[in-house]
Order: sequence, then C-alpha cells, then structure tokens
Amino acid sequence: MLVSIIIINYNTFHLTCQCIKSIIEHTKGVDYEVILVDNASKECNPDEFLEKFPTITLVKSTVNGGFAKGNNWGIEKAIGEFILLLNSDTYLVEDSISQACTILKGKPNIGALGVRMVYEDGKVQHSARMFRSIRWELLDLFRIILTFLPYQKRAKLMMGKYFKTDFSTFCDWVNGAFMIFPKSILNQFPRRKLDERFFMYGEDQLWCYQFQQKGFSSYFFADTTIVHINNGSTNKNKQLGLIITMIKNELIIMKERKGSGIYFLVFCIIYLGKEYSRYAIKYLLLHTLGKRLR
Repeated sequence: MLVSIIIINYNTFHLTCQCIKSIIEHTKGVDYEVILVDNASKECNPDEFLEKFPTITLVKSTVNGGFAKGNNWGIEKAIGEFILLLNSDTYLVEDSISQACTILKGKPNIGALGVRMVYEDGKVQHSARMFRSIRWELLDLFRIILTFLPYQKRAKLMMGKYFKTDFSTFCDWVNGAFMIFPKSILNQFPRRKLDERFFMYGEDQLWCYQFQQKGFSSYFFADTTIVHINNGSTNKNKQLGLIITMIKNELIIMKERKGSGIYFLVFCIIYLGKEYSRYAIKYLLLHTLGKRLR
C-alpha cells in the first residue's frame, strides 16, 4: 500500500519544510511518496526543497493555479493507492497517515477521510461539517433549541462548532487541510481529476459532495490529531475578501445541491442575512481592534 501525499507550496518555504519533516519523522506504518507542487512562488527557488528533501517529487508551475488545480497537477504524478491532500501549514505529531489508511482499508464505502485538527495552542478546529440547509441555518440562528438535545445527538445533527471532535463519525464533508481518499474514486470523474472551478476555499466541501453523489461517504476520524497552524493573512482587506469568496462559493455549492428554485431562494435570504451580519462584526473588529475571528 502506497500513499501519495500532495502538498501545495505558495511562498511558505519554512512551513512546508516543517510539514515534510514531520511526515518523515512520524510516518512509519505505510509506504508513501511526497509530491510537492510549487505554485509559482516568489519567496525562493523551489529547487531548494530538493536540496533539503532529495526523495520528494517536485512539480514546478510557472503560474499560481490555486489549491484545486495545484492538487490535480500533483495527482497526475501520483502512483499511490491513496491520495492525501495535506496543507503546507500542517504538521504531524504521530503516525496519523498510517492510522487513516487502516480506517480506509476497513471501510470501503468511505470517500474522503479527515482527522482531528488543533491549532498550535491546542484549541480544536471544526474540521467535520454538515452541508448547510434551511434547517441547519435556523437551528444555528435559534441555537437555544439545541441545548435541549443530548450532546451526541446535537453534535451529529450540526457538526462544526457544535462538535467537540471527540468521537469518530460519518459527516457530510471534512476539511481539505488533511483529506485522504482512494485514488480509484477519480476514475469516475472527468479526466480523472478533482473539480477545479474554485481557485481557493470551498473545494473540500464541493469534492465531498461530488464523492457522495458517486456513493461514497465522508468520515471524520477522531483517534489521531494533527496541528493545522492556519494563521491566515495578516492583511485586513484580504481577510475580509476571503469571507466574501467563501460566501460566494457556498452559494454555488448550494445551487448545485438543491437547484435554483424556492428552496435556494429561501436559503439565500436566511444565509446571507446571517453571514453579512457576521461580516459586518468582523469588519469592525479588524478595523478597530485588528482582531481576526476564527
């Protein structure tokens, strides 16, 4: 069993080196190859990666193709049974990859598998999610109702911030910072590639939905943990611009899932009302206190 680990680098030389080092240090129970795709970085010559890690496969692009296209460039070189998409700003603290492969081997109905993620300070990240819906939005808006449900039922119903990531479970989608799936799934997709319509943000949800349409579920594995630094941009305007991008991509996914009829229109009213209110709050915090909300 071979795992093809694909990492996208865009001006994150030191973080990417830390990520690769952690793979080498902790991955013992499975064979793997590291495919590093440099998305036209300006920070340094990408050949410096080969000097530090001569066994990796380096793909050098002359343009920044974004997350989806970059991963597809890596997939073209991959020879593994499993594909692991791993963010450059993550690092392993245990043999998470081998454990994930064991689960995939035992559950052939799984498409995408994600693992528990924490920030460097140990705070849990919400890496297991449900697809948005009118019901989800209303329950999130009137969350007092959820307090009457037992924790596990509430967590499975809502996922995300309502889930402490303290048990393994099926979900609708998992965070693309660590997403592993059987390469054979791609045989069912055009040109055997992941959907490239998003330059960045929302691809993970879109891919999990498309896997689901092919009969494969998403699974969150809680028994292993990785660190996802996820600092985000320090540029205030860029942070706020990314929020708008995520909202736009969310609506594209919803339209693909539900069509453009009454359901979609009602969802837009509720969702956009909530998200633009939050956007306004984040805007004020960023421009008055310089504080970024996770």
